[in-house]
Amino acid sequence: MERPFDIVLFGAGGFTGALTAAYLARAAGPGVRWAVAGRDRAKLARLGLDVPILVADAADPASLAALARGTRVLATTVGPYVRHGDGVVANCAEAGTHYLDLTGEAEFVDRTYVRHHHRALRSGAKLVHACGFDSIPFDLGVLHTVTKLPEGVPLKVSGFLRTSMRPSGGTLASALSVLGRARQTVAEGARRRAAEVPPRGRTVSSLPGGPRHVGGGWALPLPTVDPLIVGYSARLLDRYGPRFTYRHHYAVRTLPRALATAAGAGAFAVLAQLPPARRLLQERLRPGDGPSPEQRARSWFKATFLGEGGGERVVTEVSGGDPGYDETAKMLAESALCLAFDDVPDRAGQLTTASAMGRPLIDRLHRAGIAFTRRS
Repeated sequence: MERPFDIVLFGAGGFTGALTAAYLARAAGPGVRWAVAGRDRAKLARLGLDVPILVADAADPASLAALARGTRVLATTVGPYVRHGDGVVANCAEAGTHYLDLTGEAEFVDRTYVRHHHRALRSGAKLVHACGFDSIPFDLGVLHTVTKLPEGVPLKVSGFLRTSMRPSGGTLASALSVLGRARQTVAEGARRRAAEVPPRGRTVSSLPGGPRHVGGGWALPLPTVDPLIVGYSARLLDRYGPRFTYRHHYAVRTLPRALATAAGAGAFAVLAQLPPARRLLQERLRPGDGPSPEQRARSWFKATFLGEGGGERVVTEVSGGDPGYDETAKMLAESALCLAFDDVPDRAGQLTTASAMGRPLIDRLHRAGIAFTRRS
């Protein structure tokens, strides 16, 4: 049956959601049928967009079912996803609706696979997590690198991130949620490993890298969701070779900066385990708060990838402006347009940006100003 919308953006009243809605208003052509959705109609009306407004709440299953049945693609910015995301993805899997989110929560990614992957396979839905700064620069950056290396040989890729950005309240809430649920994350990962069939005749390893001195600077372990996403792409795509290894790092220029960064990250992780400290941190930056346009204009990111295999070596980069918000809004919106209108691989179930869209999304993002380049 024909659905009334090509794309619905759920959570458009939030900080990142509003930026994504504004980007869609600029990028979607006149033939794109799209709408914004959220629980507060008045807040959505204040966006000033000439598109339909749909009222839905993550705590209202009937409203989520109606959203999923009414669109071909549903993109959601309503997080933390481990608390607010399961109903949305469940209804998309049931309705055969393609689903996109911005999660950086490994627990939610693994839980979605266990609960909803096989239902999405049957319905034809593509369930694609991490369609923002988590984890498009790394997932598509590794794919871009792999395609520059020989086929059918073991491949090794190392990623190094440099960035300057300010967090929003929503990002802080998600980070605190992840760090405060370490036990649940480990348990959900174990359930996913028990349920997932590994690729036949191929091995994949993707982890945060160890501390190392490289290229005149220092590389530190970066324990984000990105290696999990890259590893899943490698398990789905034979192009990554018979033995694929990925290591993920944060790069800084000097040893004092490396020590300060490691100490700060460790302190934040410890505080996130303590409920009073978690509440105090969240009160300093509430969901809905975020950096100003001037602060975002000064933000940037650069992800560098060193790929090796078959006797060849390549260095590639993915770079852009404000990673947490302006570029994340662009990535999510372009992912939705790509799934709705581009010639993408014929796959279903839980996927990644590399396996669900791949080169068509790289091309879209490159045209939109996120650079995918080769240095050597």
